[in-house]
Amino acid sequence: MKIPPTLDLDALRSFVTGIESGSFAAAAERLARSTSAVSAQLKKLELQCHAELVFKQGRHLRLTGQGEILLSYARRLLALNDEAQRAIRGELLKGEIHIGMQEDFAESLMPGIMGKFSRSHPDLRMSVRVDRNLPLLNALADNGLDMALLWQSNDPLEKGELLTTTPLQWIYHQDFALEALLKAGKPLPLILFENPCLMRSRAIECLDNAGIPWQINIVSHSLSGVWAAVQAGLGLTLRTHFGKPESLLSAGNILPAPGHMGITLVQHTPGTERRKTQEMFAALIKEAVCI
Repeated sequence: MKIPPTLDLDALRSFVTGIESGSFAAAAERLARSTSAVSAQLKKLELQCHAELVFKQGRHLRLTGQGEILLSYARRLLALNDEAQRAIRGELLKGEIHIGMQEDFAESLMPGIMGKFSRSHPDLRMSVRVDRNLPLLNALADNGLDMALLWQSNDPLEKGELLTTTPLQWIYHQDFALEALLKAGKPLPLILFENPCLMRSRAIECLDNAGIPWQINIVSHSLSGVWAAVQAGLGLTLRTHFGKPESLLSAGNILPAPGHMGITLVQHTPGTERRKTQEMFAALIKEAVCI
């Protein structure tokens, strides 16, 4: 029986990083290699697998059927390799960490971050609280959380690190007659969170400044409720690209630009026993947010 070729772990890492980053140019930057070197590793991997693994769709990378199969195995192989290295050096993390996140980040970022950390440190227990800004800030103040990823606000409890800013978008479904409502001068039906909400305040302020009439038609307690109502064509909302369903559209220049929203990471100063855990988890969050 012929022994199959051994997959190159460096090539697998370039492959996984390229998919997670959305491009091999971004992967090259994250891996501190040249784009040509990363592309060569992908070609090597395709030769070893005797299969095409990715294809370009616009500006994004998409997996072939074989690439999708390999991605799952590649993550497990890399996690096992990294775990072995850390075990040999006595660097496997144990204990627990408590993280808080806004719903937007939990839906779009948390699966990748949690999965990556869990595979690297299987003995570490992770607890995640998904909530709005104020409850998360209160939990931090009460020592119920080690860190939280939040929308930037002026709350005095929020003493965190600004990671980046991201554009706010007016988001609606193609079946929603946005331009017809604007032309007729009728109030725009809004789908928003209940107060207090940073994006609710920004939406109202932006429309008022532009002299555009509005009315709040639906108030949701959850982000999934907002997305469901928008997908049903019942109105428009103001959010960012984080967690936005692919079926929804951005109004672009149809409505006045609502500006940007900052993303902050608020942390407790950890004790010695938790410092390394918190630093490593914070690094994964920063990497995911800033891609």
